[in-house]
Amino acid sequence: MSAAAPRSTALAHVLGVSHSLSGKAWCWRGGNMELDPEADARRLDRDILTQLLMTRGVGEDDIVRNAKPTLREFLPDPSAFRDMDQAATRIAEAVLSGEKITIYGDYDVDGATSSALLVEVLRALSHDAGYYIPDRLLEGYGPSGEALVKLAEQGSSLIVTVDCGAMAHEALAMAREAGVDVIVVDHHKCAPELPPTAALVNPNRLDESDLGAAHGHLAAVGVAFLLAIALVRTLRARGFFTGRKEPDLMSLLDLVALGTVADVAALHGLNRAFVAQGLKILARRERIGMAALMDASRLKRAPIASDLGFALGPRINAGGRIGESTLGVRLLTTRDPEEARAIAGQLSQLNEERRAIEAQVQESAEAQLAGQHNMSVQVLAGTGWHPGVIGIVAGRIKEKTGKPAIVVALDEADGTGKGSGRSISGVDLGAAIIAARENGLLVAGGGHAMAAGLTIFEEKLSDFAEFLDERLSRDVEKAILGQTMKLDLALAPGGLTPDLVTTLEAAGPYGVGWPAPRVALGPVRIVKADIVGKDHVRIIASGSDQRSFKAIAFRAAETEMAQTLLHRSQGRRFHLAGRVKLDDWGSRPAAELHLEDAAFAD
Repeated sequence: MSAAAPRSTALAHVLGVSHSLSGKAWCWRGGNMELDPEADARRLDRDILTQLLMTRGVGEDDIVRNAKPTLREFLPDPSAFRDMDQAATRIAEAVLSGEKITIYGDYDVDGATSSALLVEVLRALSHDAGYYIPDRLLEGYGPSGEALVKLAEQGSSLIVTVDCGAMAHEALAMAREAGVDVIVVDHHKCAPELPPTAALVNPNRLDESDLGAAHGHLAAVGVAFLLAIALVRTLRARGFFTGRKEPDLMSLLDLVALGTVADVAALHGLNRAFVAQGLKILARRERIGMAALMDASRLKRAPIASDLGFALGPRINAGGRIGESTLGVRLLTTRDPEEARAIAGQLSQLNEERRAIEAQVQESAEAQLAGQHNMSVQVLAGTGWHPGVIGIVAGRIKEKTGKPAIVVALDEADGTGKGSGRSISGVDLGAAIIAARENGLLVAGGGHAMAAGLTIFEEKLSDFAEFLDERLSRDVEKAILGQTMKLDLALAPGGLTPDLVTTLEAAGPYGVGWPAPRVALGPVRIVKADIVGKDHVRIIASGSDQRSFKAIAFRAAETEMAQTLLHRSQGRRFHLAGRVKLDDWGSRPAAELHLEDAAFAD
């Protein structure tokens, strides 16, 4: 393995690249650790792992804990969170007295996994809780007051909302008037005034304790897991487990891992421990529905974190986006293998339909971009756009423009629109959406820094776009000016090996807040470049060490980088940058580069 490490300054340009084909400077992610290419493989692997951890914010005295993250090392005392003990006590009372409990979840993966987790915990406590997942199109986001009242009329004396409810003041007031207790388990931003609840557990409460606030990056399913711990502890103190077995909470970490990754929660600290341990549970394939979902995704090997975000998560999301909202919870809680296979197959079919719908909406949305060159936030709206795919399209627009994007599906019948937004690092979109709502520009809205949802009257769209532009323009400008391609290693092509991939994976799991390593390779010449699929670019490159490798740039055919590599590479040498992956489709696994950027080497 041949590797070059960052030099003593993080500001140095990697391989001298100050302006790549995508307009970025290549910089070392950070650190000043030198790697000795002559060192033996074991030393080199250890040094690379240490470098990866340190450049992701881990101190030298904390390397061991973060190298193999476990719950023992990262799990906080659930009682440190406001209202956690009240919530656990109220649920324990309901279990002991046999009250009817309903879990009210959001329709995305975080909502489905949170709902399934609490249903499974209560089932293990011999309590058969019901669940309610709202229809995305008919009921919209968040708890519906009408639905809560109806659940109360059907006998539920306790409702636990998961991944929603932090801003549902009106709906929760209706529930209180109906005489039903509601516990909110959420992670979205809160307003200073909290809604009326029996308990509101949310690390992003403005009055949260310092320890609780330090875990504001948790997905709702992570908060639900902490509630499960508190609940079991409360029941233990009351002698509930005398003569009976306690629930195996560790077996629920597959749900926590899936919801955390799919909700794009930051993978550092406790979240990273959740996912690292959850992947081990997933590999056992013990949950019938999860095994069926992996089979439907054609995932035969043990899953890695990216599989949760790109294979398993989208299938569950497809149910809430364009199909039946309860499919995800049904799949994750079923005990029937045949039902699991049927639901997993249905979700895969819905996911294919979702992709087709998404492509149509994206094409229409991109057609509107021409008139928005000077806007800091792209606000795009259209009649007939399916509300179930607008979040995905917003993410695609964000990737294409490098700016925050909001996509709104308009309803001609009532003149309102449902919107979903995605932001860039350094721009808090959730806070801006809450501010817009407080200024009377939105019917409803909320979210977190990187993603948000809203409801708006069509006639307010122009004012809303101007509000966002004025509020966020400086943040967006600063974020864009600061964009660089941050790299961890520079290699000759011969250093791109399956062993390197294994070494780099050891510092995972990777995701938002804990980025997968980027590697620079070069100088190389392009042996072959062509388009595969709709707009993916496949490249065969060869270095001066006579070693060649495959690289692929996804959804990049129209970019300046791709056009240069496809049509203007003759006689030129390049440096290529991206993430290394293992291609295990053939008889012999080979390392390949998932290309993100390129630069002239001459």
